Amino acid sequence: MTSLGDKGEGHRETTGSWTQVSCPCCVSEQVEPLVLIQLSDNIQPVTKRWLISLIEVSERDGGAALLAHPGEDECGDVIVVSAPRCTLLRATEDLGLCKKYHNGDMVAFSYNDRDNFRNVDDMQEFLTLAERQCIVKYELDFLRAQKGQKIPGVPESQGVLKARENICQKLEKAGVIKDIFPLHDKQRLTDLCRNWYSGKQIWGQPLDSIQAYFGGTVGFYFSFLDFYTWALVPPAILGLVLTFLLPGGGSGAGVVKEQAGGVVEVDDSPSVSGHMVQAVFSMLWSTLVMEFWKRRSSSLSHSWGLLHLAERFAEPRPGFHGTLGINPVTGRLEPLFPEWQRQLRVGLVSVPLVGFFLGMVVLGMTGFYHGEALAQGFHQDSGSLFSGSLLYLPSVAHIVYTNMLGNVYRTVAMQLTEWENHREESSFQNHHTTKVLLFTFFNYFAVLFHIAFYKQDLPLLRKRLASLLIVTQLVNQCTEVVVPFIVDRFFSAPQKKQQEDDPNVDKLRAQRSLPPFPGLFAEYIELLVQFGYLSLFSCVYPLTAVLLLLNNVTEIRADAYKICKLFRKPFSAPVSNIGVWQTAFEVLGFVSVMSNCWLLLLSPRVREFCLEGGISGRNIILFAILVEHVLILVKMILAFMIPDEPDWVRIKREQIEFHSMQALGQQVRGLSL
Repeated sequence: MTSLGDKGEGHRETTGSWTQVSCPCCVSEQVEPLVLIQLSDNIQPVTKRWLISLIEVSERDGGAALLAHPGEDECGDVIVVSAPRCTLLRATEDLGLCKKYHNGDMVAFSYNDRDNFRNVDDMQEFLTLAERQCIVKYELDFLRAQKGQKIPGVPESQGVLKARENICQKLEKAGVIKDIFPLHDKQRLTDLCRNWYSGKQIWGQPLDSIQAYFGGTVGFYFSFLDFYTWALVPPAILGLVLTFLLPGGGSGAGVVKEQAGGVVEVDDSPSVSGHMVQAVFSMLWSTLVMEFWKRRSSSLSHSWGLLHLAERFAEPRPGFHGTLGINPVTGRLEPLFPEWQRQLRVGLVSVPLVGFFLGMVVLGMTGFYHGEALAQGFHQDSGSLFSGSLLYLPSVAHIVYTNMLGNVYRTVAMQLTEWENHREESSFQNHHTTKVLLFTFFNYFAVLFHIAFYKQDLPLLRKRLASLLIVTQLVNQCTEVVVPFIVDRFFSAPQKKQQEDDPNVDKLRAQRSLPPFPGLFAEYIELLVQFGYLSLFSCVYPLTAVLLLLNNVTEIRADAYKICKLFRKPFSAPVSNIGVWQTAFEVLGFVSVMSNCWLLLLSPRVREFCLEGGISGRNIILFAILVEHVLILVKMILAFMIPDEPDWVRIKREQIEFHSMQALGQQVRGLSL
């Protein structure tokens, strides 16, 4: 039997060999296993042969133009998929990837001009591993039936394909395909782990290697996490200075006050100057961080060849379904779904369900206030150390409640968006992300805004924020560091050692046994909430940035460890930035101006300072409004003055666009001749 790494020479006549490629330029290539299709345990050999034949045939004949290997034997439950050079090159052009031209410039790849690109004869140099695997998934996702037919070896109740129906999605529903995932390259992964998190370094990540192995989505997440963590250093230093060095700046220099009942409380609110410095700094910091991140993002996008990405408009997303008909735009036979039905689903089902979960947030907030009142009453009656510790119990209970509610809601939001049946992947992602962001903002920040601006209780706000930061970080460290480490070291390690020592163990089975990667949605949500705590409320608790910085230093290594060791390798589509998350961070930065201005106004020390200076309450409000508008103007001027991309990136982007126009013109002239 030909091994998975051997060359496929000649037409496949024996079980277990790679198929021969009809394209002459691909015959002598070394075949590289890229993607594994995990089939049902009771898969029929006729069904497996039929699927392999679909994977192999050309796109013109309704196939994916890929290479397939049946794994251990034709009765096995896996198919290993690779891609010939010609398929990889054509898909590179379809996706709009940029590669190095013969003069060293990054240029949008053109198949007709392929001989002028560097390393075009060596696919492992020309394309990253993540790009090659993404192209295989790209081709499999758009496998569609040319005509109505029955799937061999599958009961007719489940195995009838309609014309233009998505084949892989149909096979997944019928239980034929259990999963499709990219394969790890053991040597590359070992090298990446050694350079990424196995050493003693605290700062710095091999971002180019991460992007090459895991793809653009993962690469940009870790790039943003790295950039954001470095950006926390200035506010962390300022927070330490205000807390421990500035008189009256924090818990290190509190003012003792005596409340009713003889209860002594330490007022650790910042001084007037410290409060103002922290508030203005937070507003400007949130603007500068996102503006400089845009520049950093555009530089990475250019160096990774992602400045000119294209989207295949003609094909609907794999999960899209509907009545078969002619698309009025493309003229192709494909599933159609009326827009009015989608809007009806959104308006009559999705919106009310989102509103229901927002109501659950309000219910939790009401319970928190009730528990807070009970704890305060008990503490005033007893005044003991035990009763004082109970003051934090309502906050802790509410944090646990909001986290559980958030997990349930994220599942519901995904199911709702799937049910809405969006045709384009971008529309699906936008609707899903909007649902989650709306709930996240309400779930995590509503109680803080209510405490700050309705109850106007800054000591309670400070206590609540401290509880959120400390409890959330403890929970995150346990769930993201301690628990995965224990599972991997004490439960998974013996099994992995046995598989490595036994040469008869199927190496693919070890990867199949890993759970699928859960994605980066929860990781971005965590960063967004962090950013909100710091930019919106840090003026009442200057140590916010210090706690976030300590958390993120371990977060980088923990996330790296998880994606490398604890999960299957994920598919990662080419992207040019962090997408809609960038907009979400910018919105929070804008809201921070209003939040900090009014928190400054509500500060008792600021009010006392203004009243001592003879400023009336009405003039204080007018002054706060004036300051708010001035700071918004300053924020807009800063955003305008700082270009979203460096000049050299802008020039490179325009050169890429110019070269693409020239290449298109040459193709048109060639066709006319």
